[in-house]
Amino acid sequence: MKTDTQLKKDVSSELEWDPAINAAGVGVAVKDGVVTLSGHLDNYAQKYAVERAVQRVEGVKAVAVELDVKLAPDHKRSDTEIAQAAEQAFSWHSLIPAEPIRVKVEKGWITLTGELDWAFQRTNAEKAVRPLTGVIGVTNSITLKPQAAPVNVTTRIQDALTRHAQTEARNIDVAVSGAVVTLRGKVHSWSERAAAQGAAWSAPGITQVVNELQVVG
Repeated sequence: MKTDTQLKKDVSSELEWDPAINAAGVGVAVKDGVVTLSGHLDNYAQKYAVERAVQRVEGVKAVAVELDVKLAPDHKRSDTEIAQAAEQAFSWHSLIPAEPIRVKVEKGWITLTGELDWAFQRTNAEKAVRPLTGVIGVTNSITLKPQAAPVNVTTRIQDALTRHAQTEARNIDVAVSGAVVTLRGKVHSWSERAAAQGAAWSAPGITQVVNELQVVG
């Protein structure tokens, strides 16, 4: 198991390695495997990239994000311009049905609402607006339409977990109540945790995934 000192070094190195990140603007503190990020960044896409970079580092148990987005002068846009750009992004995205999605922009912060059929559509909607110039944050409040879940949905999710990562699947408990899946157990990395959550979201009829998986070294 890594010491906090080694983990801090690895996180800092990963931030410096990622060309999408200005590592000079990010402060890193580590205590008991929990990484705290602080500082100011030029755009929201970079903030998201920082979070993803930290989660790639082995040994990170949790991440506390205390990063602020302070737009550079040439990145500032009006709320109207951002809303128009978001609508345009949806209209050109083949995996997003744009009509059901409503966009609200307030001081650079985008809120998405509406109702879609699948979780991947909701995820892609957020991905489409995250890198837009002028955005300082995104709240994804899109819901999923209720669908009848198959009777063997628990087995289907377990099978998917096994296909993706057989060893880790044995340590994951899947509980299904109606349209809600709860994942419990332990995984070895944030990427495994995300993969398990993605597998659960892919099951038909699921409208919510509660991810209680713990990341252990």
